[in-house]
Amino acid sequence: MAEIIISLIIGISLSAASGFRIFVPFLVLSICSFSGWIDLGGSAEWIGSMPALIAFSVATVVEIGAYYIPWIDNMLDVISLPLSLVAGALLTSSMIVEFNPLLKWTLAIILGGGAALNTQLLSIKARALSSVFTTGLGNPIVSTIESVASTVISFMAIFLPVLALIVLIFIIYWFYRMIQKARLILKS
Repeated sequence: MAEIIISLIIGISLSAASGFRIFVPFLVLSICSFSGWIDLGGSAEWIGSMPALIAFSVATVVEIGAYYIPWIDNMLDVISLPLSLVAGALLTSSMIVEFNPLLKWTLAIILGGGAALNTQLLSIKARALSSVFTTGLGNPIVSTIESVASTVISFMAIFLPVLALIVLIFIIYWFYRMIQKARLILKS
């Protein structure tokens, strides 16, 4: 039972990290699987293959770089919203090994997709408020915070899953508080 709970925590944490950057958690999972640090069973073994590792590396560099281009970052948020839902479901499903397929995908979509979607929505709001307050000049700072958060949470999810979940909750709470403060400033 503890193994199932840890697998779910890893999956949810990776999924939430994909709300900040879609490909970073896949790259971290690919590195860890390719290196033998984590075992991906069944249909998820492809994530640890060399072609996947190369593809996730390129996609991660392109994604992170694109978020530093003013106004492109806001357009990427529109594309990232549905993609984060799919990425979250895939990441969580990759961690759930010995479940009935119906239960596995139900949990993956609800928990993983939901975690990714909620993180992505907070990220979109933060970037939009940054654009309003700084005319887009503060967006690279938001992008850096998101990229670092996605990377740290992804590695922590693999090696320190419970701590990753705690840190993730703290980061989401911090983003939420910053958004609330910015809204209060806009109203005044």
